[in-house]
Formats: sequence, C-alpha cells, structure tokens
Amino acid sequence: MKLVLNEELQFLKDTASNFAKDKAPVSHLRKLRDEDHPNSWDEGLWNEMVELGWTSILIPEKYGGSEFGLAGISVVLQELGKTLVPSPLFATGVLGVTSINQMGSESQKEELLGKILEGKLTTALAIDEGSHHEPANTELTAEKNNDGWVLNGEKVFVIDGSSADLLIVIARTSGNKGDAQGLSAFIVDPNSKGINRRKVPTADSRNYANISFEDVTISAEEILGEVDGASDQIQKVLDFGRIAMSAEMLGNTEEAFAITLNYLKERKQFGVLIGSFQALQHRAAKMFCEIELTKSAVIAAMHAADENSNELERLSSLAKFQAGTTLHTVSNESIQMHGGIGVTDEYDIGFYLKRARVAEQIFGSSTYHKSRYADISGY
Repeated sequence: MKLVLNEELQFLKDTASNFAKDKAPVSHLRKLRDEDHPNSWDEGLWNEMVELGWTSILIPEKYGGSEFGLAGISVVLQELGKTLVPSPLFATGVLGVTSINQMGSESQKEELLGKILEGKLTTALAIDEGSHHEPANTELTAEKNNDGWVLNGEKVFVIDGSSADLLIVIARTSGNKGDAQGLSAFIVDPNSKGINRRKVPTADSRNYANISFEDVTISAEEILGEVDGASDQIQKVLDFGRIAMSAEMLGNTEEAFAITLNYLKERKQFGVLIGSFQALQHRAAKMFCEIELTKSAVIAAMHAADENSNELERLSSLAKFQAGTTLHTVSNESIQMHGGIGVTDEYDIGFYLKRARVAEQIFGSSTYHKSRYADISGY
C-alpha cells in the first residue's frame, strides 16, 4: 500500500490546504450560517474551485477531465475538511460524477460530465428514505407510463438537495421494500411538476433537503442506465462516496486534534499548563494513535477504489467505520479538554463536534459499517 503521495496528489493537497486557510476558514462557515444562506455554500468560492479544476478530478480524460481518481478528490476533501468548507464538491464532484460514470449512456456522459466540468451543473443523489441508511429499503416507485415514467414517494436528508440543478433519484422499478435488486436510477429536473423540496436544518449548518415526488412524469430518456440496473452499480457509487467522506472526516479530525493540542499548550490551570497533566497527555496520545490508524484505513480504501480492487466494499466500510469512530472520539475529547468554553459559539472547536454528529451518519453509521465489514469478511 502506498503511504506517500505522488507529486500530482501532493500538489492537489497543498493547493487545497492553501485555499481552505486563505479563502474559507471556519469563520466563513459561521458567516454563512448567521446569514441563513439559501444554499449554505458560497457561489464565488465554488466558482474558484471549478477554476482550480477540482470538478474534473474524477472525470475521465475522454470527457475533458483530469482523471486523478478518487485519491485525487479525497486529498482535496481532506484539506477542505480541516476548515469545514461547505461546497457542492462532494455531492457533485464525487456522487454526481461517479453515478454518471457508472450508469450513464455515452450521450449522457458527454452532456452531463461536460456541464459539471464547467461548473454549470450541480447534482444531488436522492437515495435514503429513512433515518437509517439502507438502499434496499427503497419504496419510492417508478412506474412505466406510455413512453416515460411516473415517480411517487419521498427521499430524506438529500445532500445539497435544496440547491442542486439536477437530482439523481434511486427508485424501485420491481420487487418490494427490502429487496436488494429492482432499483433504477433517474435524472430528474428538480423544478418538475409534483416535486417539493424542503430544506432541513441540521447541526452542521449544511445543505440537506427532504424531497417528495407526487405523480412526477419524466421521459424515457431520463433513466440513468438500464431498468433494474442500478442495484449493483449504486453500491460502487456509495462506496466511492463513503471513502471520500471518510477523507473529509479525517481532515475534520486532524484539525480538531491540532486545535485541542494548541489549547493544551496555552491554557493554564492552578498556575500550570494543562498540557503538563499526565492524564490529558495519555488521552491526547490515544487520539494521535487513532488518527494514524484512520489515515491508513482511508489511504487503503482510496487505492482500492482507483485500482478497481475486489476489496473495495470491505475497505470502504473499514474506512467509514474508522473515520466515524475516530472523529466521534476526538470531537468529544476536544470539547472535554476545552471545558465549557468549547461549546460556546465564539470557539471554533464546537463546529467540529456538530459536523461529526452529521458526517457519522452519511451513507451508514459506524454500527452499519462494522456489521457490513463483518458480513463481507464472512463473520
């Protein structure tokens, strides 16, 4: 397993690091929250990300992309995670691009990937229908109607769902709730008649929406891939998303730990630095070890994705489990070590705790992925 980044990946990482520090510190997120920004992300910053070429990272060269692979976009998200930068990069640059790459026709790829590349299209993957992630529990139906389809049902906690220009909707075209097969993907204009998008307020001040579909009619050309063909393909999309989210969570964790370590070196209690207390040193050392384990898990999963390894599913669950448990631990410990001031809005550290609580649940909690890892491993 490669533990050292090559020259191209290191360049991406350094560029993203400088961008996050200079253009989007945590105060930027606080400002968007206080202004109740409708998108929860800044259009100007997004345009700069497009100009930097980040939307092209996962797009194949034949469609104009740079094709740096999941490792490329993951190192960018890791650095953006350090300052909690909100943007459509995950929902569009990872989930949207991967969905179209995996399931789209040649004409769909040429049209949609080109628009994403130029920053003219943002997407949202509408998959979950309950508080717990389980794609097989899809009940939203797509029924054949003359030359098109009619969608009925509801999706919840859709990332960037209230602002996306295009929805990628996973619907049931055969079978029943609980069946792993029988799912299809559709590309849907969110302004279509019968669609109602409701922005959902969350602790991390990001963009999520609950979306209902009532007799939404779409054309036959708006199916992404084959009828009943999304069941297996969507798992690869989700695994790419889980790994990319794990990388962002790793960045969250690294920065929360760095902020806390600096606080231990500055805060005095009873006339001495609290970092000199052995009990706190032990707890900090444990956090450091868990972060190093998380790095290894995320790197292994990134390379498995780019090498098309048959270990992708297992390693993606390992990465999401490890990133989730580590971020949970570090965000909790960071607040504990700061004391009561850690939960005040003036201190940045509280934002990492809020992000942790939401990110842990995206595409499966640590409990979900521990069980999935065990199942795949034959236990």
